[in-house]
Amino acid sequence: MSLRKRLVLGLLVLAGLGLVAADFATYASLRSFLFERTDSSLDRDHFAVEQTLRYRGTCAQVADAVEHDVFVQVRTATGAVVCTSRADDLSKAPGPSQAQGQRPERPPEKAPPKLPAILDVQQSSGPGPAHARFFNAAATEGGTRYRVRASYEPELNSQLIVARSLGDVDGTLNRLVLIEVLVTAAVLIAIALLGLWVVRLGLRPLDAIGGTAAAIAAGDLSRRVEHASERTEIGRLGLALNAMLGQIEAAFKARSASERKLRRFVADASHELRTPLAAVRAYAELFTRGADRRPHDLKRAMAGIERESERMSGLVEDLLLLARLDEGRPLEREEVELDRVVTEAVETAVTVEPERPIELDAEPTAVLGDGDRLRQIVDNLLSNVRAHTPPRAPVHVTVGRENGSAMIVVADSGPGMSAEEAAHVFERFYRADASRARSSGGVGLGLAIVAAVADAHGGTVSARSEPGKGAAFEITLPLLSPEERAAD
Repeated sequence: MSLRKRLVLGLLVLAGLGLVAADFATYASLRSFLFERTDSSLDRDHFAVEQTLRYRGTCAQVADAVEHDVFVQVRTATGAVVCTSRADDLSKAPGPSQAQGQRPERPPEKAPPKLPAILDVQQSSGPGPAHARFFNAAATEGGTRYRVRASYEPELNSQLIVARSLGDVDGTLNRLVLIEVLVTAAVLIAIALLGLWVVRLGLRPLDAIGGTAAAIAAGDLSRRVEHASERTEIGRLGLALNAMLGQIEAAFKARSASERKLRRFVADASHELRTPLAAVRAYAELFTRGADRRPHDLKRAMAGIERESERMSGLVEDLLLLARLDEGRPLEREEVELDRVVTEAVETAVTVEPERPIELDAEPTAVLGDGDRLRQIVDNLLSNVRAHTPPRAPVHVTVGRENGSAMIVVADSGPGMSAEEAAHVFERFYRADASRARSSGGVGLGLAIVAAVADAHGGTVSARSEPGKGAAFEITLPLLSPEERAAD
């Protein structure tokens, strides 16, 4: 069953149980009230009949003491019937109207109650005077019922039975049952209609959420639940779903971007490896075509194979390093004097390129990390300067502290980059030179390694540049804390 049907059905069941319970309580209360009123009337009738028998001593006068529809029977102590009388019995002495020859109007005859032959009234207990017993009895004919009061009267040494018809009481109760059934049915129908409307109105946001989910399942990740509010449970569900959809959309976009980067990475890596492999194959073919018999060609072929193999080895080492960093493999963790590492890297760069002026401004700075990898990122930054700036363009290297972090800045005075190039410069295999000429730089992994190593140390990298105004690469690393220094 749908949620709408279950809610309406549950509402109907609860309302039905409540109405039925109220109907039973009303019926029982009215029935008890009507029976108590009838029993009170029977007590009065009993008193009148008792007084009549006590002072007049005959059954003939009993009918005058009670109303016309009251049944009276007198029995001996052993249960033998002495007399039976009812107010509508006109066999008694004629009244004034009869004396004038006029026949009085008689109410319709009613069948007397069907009474048991023996009444246990001596030991009975209940409402009314002592030894009184109240019970219901059917009529000898028809469907009429009687309310009977039976008692033993010691002064008369007789059993006195007084009964009244329950026709009015049963009619009232039957009418009440009919009214309760009709009212209950009408109320349940009204509740069902109103419940359907309210539930449909309340579940309309869920229908909207279902439509949104179907649209998203069809591929429209930009869809959101509209008119979601924190005031209702469904509104809060819509807000949570919107937040989840935002994260899912962001995850899909990130995955798509990652897949694009991966495809580009594979394509670039294949491109970079294909060139040295082609060169190795060419040198190998040169050897098979007779270079082994020509010492000069043999030496050139072996040198070319060695050169291209070293190039492939360096590329593979860089790719393996990036793969290990991507997997989150832990690096060495020890105290590293960052100023000393940078100083050694600058000395090596001056040795490689003596004509380039490199200015170093370093203050004592210690970090926790892998010294070899930190040295590698500084070497990569200086190698990037050599690849993309003129040979005599000055370089300024700074090591210091700023805002509680260690900082390395390598600033050159080369041609610089555009803002778009600076935003992609740390991507793998990215090179600003679209021609991918070997003379304009390496394979595009040096700065990617810088970013990966800095991130593995909990640091960040950034690049600032303007065309014609040089470029500055900044690395920020966490400083060595006193607790880490004490642990070392």
